[in-house]
Amino acid sequence: MSQPMDEQAPENQTATPPGGGPIERWQNIPLYGRIVIALVLGIITGLLLGSNAASLAVPGKLVLRLLGALAPALILAAIVHTFMTTRLGGPLAVRLPRLLVLNTLVAITVGLTVANVVQPGQGAGLTPPSLHEETTRSANPLTLFLENVPKSLLGPLGDDGKVIGVIFVAVAFGMALRKERERPIMTIGHLVELFLEVLIKILHWIIAVVPLAVFGIVASIIGTEGFAQFRALGIFVLSVLLALVIQAAYYLVRIRFGSWVSPRQLLRGGRDALVMAFSTASSTATMPVTYAALKDRVGLREQSASMGALVGANFNNDGTALYEAMAALFVAQMIGMDLSIQQQLMVVLTSIIASVGAAGIPEAGLVTMTMVFTAVGLPVQYIPVLLTVDWFLDRCRTAINVMGDMNVSCLLDGKQKEETS
Repeated sequence: MSQPMDEQAPENQTATPPGGGPIERWQNIPLYGRIVIALVLGIITGLLLGSNAASLAVPGKLVLRLLGALAPALILAAIVHTFMTTRLGGPLAVRLPRLLVLNTLVAITVGLTVANVVQPGQGAGLTPPSLHEETTRSANPLTLFLENVPKSLLGPLGDDGKVIGVIFVAVAFGMALRKERERPIMTIGHLVELFLEVLIKILHWIIAVVPLAVFGIVASIIGTEGFAQFRALGIFVLSVLLALVIQAAYYLVRIRFGSWVSPRQLLRGGRDALVMAFSTASSTATMPVTYAALKDRVGLREQSASMGALVGANFNNDGTALYEAMAALFVAQMIGMDLSIQQQLMVVLTSIIASVGAAGIPEAGLVTMTMVFTAVGLPVQYIPVLLTVDWFLDRCRTAINVMGDMNVSCLLDGKQKEETS
């Protein structure tokens, strides 16, 4: 199965031989590199076109509409698959869920607190998207086409009855299943796995055009709103880094008082895993390194190391949940929308649920962020703005995800070190 964004190296492209055509060379660039190029081109285009660049946002809205339609089904399939395939057993399995939920709650609380105190999006002065949409809806054929793209995967089969939406879903599944038509389905587990793999294949197609969304949205914002929101974006990056540092400090304090392992010993023994997590942006790829570091260098019991680093990693995405909570508040502040306590609690709940299914999804942060934004009524069209810095923050929060796995393993191991003869 493919690996997620926060749990996956960004270079999830197949290698292409040198000297290929322009499309092959473009696809051979890591996703974060393509996003940076799209950012630069978007800024230049926005400066050149000015207010005429507003229509360039429509392709970006199409990409996000597709992501919004795919996200609920993808999270559903991923959560079902995770619970069906993860092996839980023994006395440590009783403590594991409690530790995972507590860490995630603390992470989201830290993120919301920092975002509410610093308010990085304050003063960006973005105009809410609805004011633009009403003026362009009748004149722009792309916008009319966008209205026929399904808002949810099963929506066209229900009450909305849009034939174009049914065609979208049929073509997507037909193309994704072409290579799977001879695949035998022996169990319910096989069926769930096939459904998840098909959704992930469709997601990869959408991700391939994410740089186009970044280009269009950035050009539109620069042309119509200026650079104020990008100055706010710099403050947002610093705010996220501050929140991640606080979360890391929480982990180390918990380890100091809840485990026989000292924080210094953990950082020294687990540095290879943390460095690999940052360099690859993949806690899934880092799993074997994390497990080996905890077991061989730190000296944890085998069961404790495996429960935290291998089992817990499927559910533990504290850095991702923290980032999504902060991103929701940041965008709300940018457009002058006040999120009530109830809405912020909804952000917490959605982030926790979405993070459980994130371990098997490529570009998981993008997918789950779409769900979080939709849950509290935030416009998802500003997500590409966040993608301009996400390639860096992705690495930072993945390192926190791995440190969270280490924290869980140490707490499961207890305050008494295993005696070796």
